[in-house]
Amino acid sequence: MKVSTCPFMSSRWLLLCHALCFSLLKASAHTVELNDMFGQIQSPGYPDSYPSDSEVTWNITVPEGFRIKLYFMHFNLESSYLCEYDYVKVETEDQVLATFCGRETTDTEQTPGQEVVLSPGSFMSITFRSDFSNEERFTGFDAHYMAVDVDECKEREDEELSCDHYCHNYIGGYYCSCRFGYILHTDNRTCRVECSDNLFTQRTGVITSPDYPNPYPKSSECFYTIELEEGFMISLQFEDIFDIEDHPEVPCPYDYIKIKVGENVWGPYCGEKAPEAISTQSHSVQILFRSDNSGENRGWRLSYRAAGNECSELQPPDQGKIEPLQAKYFFKDQVLVSCDTGYKVLKDDVEMDTFQIECLKDGTWSNKIPTCKMVDCGVPAELEHGLLTFSSRSNLTTYASEVTYSCQQPYYRLLHNVSGVYTCSAQGIWTNEVLGRSLPTCIPECGLPKFSRTLMARIFNGRPVQTGTAPWIAMLSHLNEQPFCGGSLLGSRWVVTAAHCLHQSLDPKDSILRHEDLISPSDFKVIVGKHWRLRSDENEQRLRVKRVIPHPQYKPSTFENDVALLELLAGPTLNHFVMPICLPEEPPAEGAMVIVSGWGKQFLHRFPEMLMEALIPQHCSMCSVAYESLHSWTFSRKRAGLDMPKAPILFFFNFYLMNINFQSMIYGLQWLPPIPSLPPTTLPFPTPSPLPFTSRFIFDYLNIQKISLVYIE
Repeated sequence: MKVSTCPFMSSRWLLLCHALCFSLLKASAHTVELNDMFGQIQSPGYPDSYPSDSEVTWNITVPEGFRIKLYFMHFNLESSYLCEYDYVKVETEDQVLATFCGRETTDTEQTPGQEVVLSPGSFMSITFRSDFSNEERFTGFDAHYMAVDVDECKEREDEELSCDHYCHNYIGGYYCSCRFGYILHTDNRTCRVECSDNLFTQRTGVITSPDYPNPYPKSSECFYTIELEEGFMISLQFEDIFDIEDHPEVPCPYDYIKIKVGENVWGPYCGEKAPEAISTQSHSVQILFRSDNSGENRGWRLSYRAAGNECSELQPPDQGKIEPLQAKYFFKDQVLVSCDTGYKVLKDDVEMDTFQIECLKDGTWSNKIPTCKMVDCGVPAELEHGLLTFSSRSNLTTYASEVTYSCQQPYYRLLHNVSGVYTCSAQGIWTNEVLGRSLPTCIPECGLPKFSRTLMARIFNGRPVQTGTAPWIAMLSHLNEQPFCGGSLLGSRWVVTAAHCLHQSLDPKDSILRHEDLISPSDFKVIVGKHWRLRSDENEQRLRVKRVIPHPQYKPSTFENDVALLELLAGPTLNHFVMPICLPEEPPAEGAMVIVSGWGKQFLHRFPEMLMEALIPQHCSMCSVAYESLHSWTFSRKRAGLDMPKAPILFFFNFYLMNINFQSMIYGLQWLPPIPSLPPTTLPFPTPSPLPFTSRFIFDYLNIQKISLVYIE
């Protein structure tokens, strides 16, 4: 039992003793302030016994974000029931964390042992207290402390201070961040969304709270605007899931949704019961949704639909239809009017494929329903040298009507023998199964004179040509009516003749042909249907020349490639006395006879009065003698009569060119090697054929067929 040690028992000395003891007690109590991140605390006098009536307090403070860890390396205090005498007390500002005393833990007292004491915050207070006696000389304690980091992300118990989305711990503190699409609030822990600029312009749609059906973000204000064209009326319908934080006594103090139309406001709404359908009767609606910094509610979802005034019922036109076909049409609905195959939409005298009308906001249609008119292809185009026949008696040109083109017989025929039938299509165009929209082409019949020969003279002098048996013969005449050469009509716009007929005399020392040496097309004319040399013929036609085209490889000095083309300004009118000649299909057979014709000088250098002709073998012995020292295409002025070379000759043009400066000139086409400088060309159609005639085509044709003009005197 503890006994007081005051030596005096009288009341006077007892009072004095008590005052002395209180004074000693006050002198031994003091406080130590510690601010380091770690340190050591020992009882007074350690490792010797601690003094009696001693009280020391150590206040440990570390930075925010840290807590204090305390543990004991040595502990030896007087034992007592519930630590009444000597003890160590560990506490915070408002909480006792532990009270230790004794040497070992019992039912009534506790020693720290290996126990670690952690402060909840950055402050810890440790108080050592000894009473008036320490008879057994207890040695006290040796303790250590250190600041340790607080993992706020794991240990934060205050929900109001925890991170909304993501928490990141670091030594001495933590910070928060948000998911994609969210913004960290100014409180640095709440995640909100930026949803103040949501505009809806479609006639139907769905609007939800952010992250619906997951909990909506905190501390957010969302504005939604539905803005449609004037004339629409918007209706809102909330769905069954409706969950907004509310209060049992105060209407919607935390989170809510409001609907505003002009001066009219619906709401605020909150809780778990969805509002009834709202008919705004307006084309412009604003929606406000607000949330505070707490709560975990799922939010809301609404659908909206816009409708306008109803328009009158529509009936499709005869032979037509409307799309889409509906029982009712409302403002902004559009209808497309079209017609059956073979018909066109007719609106204000304008034909079109389709016509669109629209329901207006006042309930009327933008236009009346147009009518459907049968397609009319119009009068078919005229065909040069052709005829047109309608399939109907009334000459119909409407859809599915047919017309037939044919050529003027017997002088023209359809190119490629295609069908001349054209049908009026649904597009209003006359079309042919083969040629499509293109017109057929009438080409001249060639080499088929109506009149036949009855007699034929051999070579010398010849005999007069029966009228109409050589309708392809053309005369080249000066403007003074003096003929100077002959040629043959090809197709309807070309004449083939000798190149040397179409240029001025050249200097023998410089025989290069230049463009200025050619006769101008305006200086001569071509006469077809000619029989008499000087007298006028009933069937003759005088034609103007457009171009003079000598063979590109023509050599005046040797008369190689002595061939030229004349392009006419306008073709002749074909008849029994004017008809083109055909191009040959192949070289003539050995021993074949050919006909030459013209107005050249005869025996005794006399010009005939009329067209003459003669029958010539395609080769003979006299020809061999005359040309034995010459190339087959060279010019010879030897007097060899009308002898021919050994090489086969085909006078496919059947004409006898005449020139007033030379005697008895005969021009024919001889089969020779092709000209190297002109590459072969694939013919565009089977020969013989007179179309299409272009200078390049004809020269290429002559090269492919190995044909060249030769001059024989």
